[in-house]
Amino acid sequence: MISEQDFQNATSTFDRLRTSIAEVIVGHDDVVRFALIGLLCKGNVLFEGVPGLGKTLLVRAMASALGLKFSRIQFTPDLMPADIVGTDMITEENGHREFSFSAGPIFANIILADEVNRATPKTQSALLEAMQERTVSVGAHTYELEEPYIVLATQNPIEMEGTYPLPEAQVDRFLLKARVSFPSLEQLVQITERNTEGAGIRLPDATATAEDILTARQIVREIPIASALRDYIARLVLATHPGADYSPGQVREYVEYGGSPRAAIALVMGAKAHAFLSGAVNVRREDIEAVFHPALAHRLVLNFRGEAEGISPETLLTEVWNKTATT
Repeated sequence: MISEQDFQNATSTFDRLRTSIAEVIVGHDDVVRFALIGLLCKGNVLFEGVPGLGKTLLVRAMASALGLKFSRIQFTPDLMPADIVGTDMITEENGHREFSFSAGPIFANIILADEVNRATPKTQSALLEAMQERTVSVGAHTYELEEPYIVLATQNPIEMEGTYPLPEAQVDRFLLKARVSFPSLEQLVQITERNTEGAGIRLPDATATAEDILTARQIVREIPIASALRDYIARLVLATHPGADYSPGQVREYVEYGGSPRAAIALVMGAKAHAFLSGAVNVRREDIEAVFHPALAHRLVLNFRGEAEGISPETLLTEVWNKTATT
């Protein structure tokens, strides 16, 4: 059972985290919340937006506020898997040669996979094991990654030149996908002020420890969710499949595959984390609604007609939400 004091201490820690990040990042409150939800759920988050919107700065600010080991991997077309995970190297000492492992940048707590869709699919797949299993296999050896561990990836819109679509298996490993939008007029003015006056942007000091994060994760898992809401989540995910009895007409017309069981898990855990960040002691319907689109949008695979007509997954999910809410 969660004690009231433990719950209050944990939520206070994450309130301080959000405040620290907000001192660096202007706006993007939803994006910051989704990043923290990923951290709380032991999940990975994919940020999508055109260059220059502050995606990289957001991840750096979060890592600094957490005081954890941070590593940035800049994905490029010539990046190789060994550049990410590391490789066995021959070393010589006193005339004796042996293999020793040289760890790659993936061995950190917070990984920024920057512009992940500019690398080839072979290199993108090097992240799969780390994202899902929290291990890295090189040759005959498997190495454990230190917790807390999270991959925060940024990608440019797929329409941009020089991008590769992420494999479906990798996309499904992201707990959430968040779109980073352009700032408002007031926010843009504030951004220019912070970056052109005084000492410029300064990353925040650490306001949490690894133990704080691991404790909060356990608290989030213990937040209760009513059986009716768990059933509602299952119906929402099944409604994204064209073969379901109660899926909307547009889903049957434009979707090839719907959300996987990981989507249902992401909805449950995401809703729990959202409730935690809101100070609620149980999952509410609004918590499910807050994470519904980020948890499902990247998991819908459109059929040929859907792609040809430029159908948006977000539009289909809105139809799913509205129809399921009335059944």
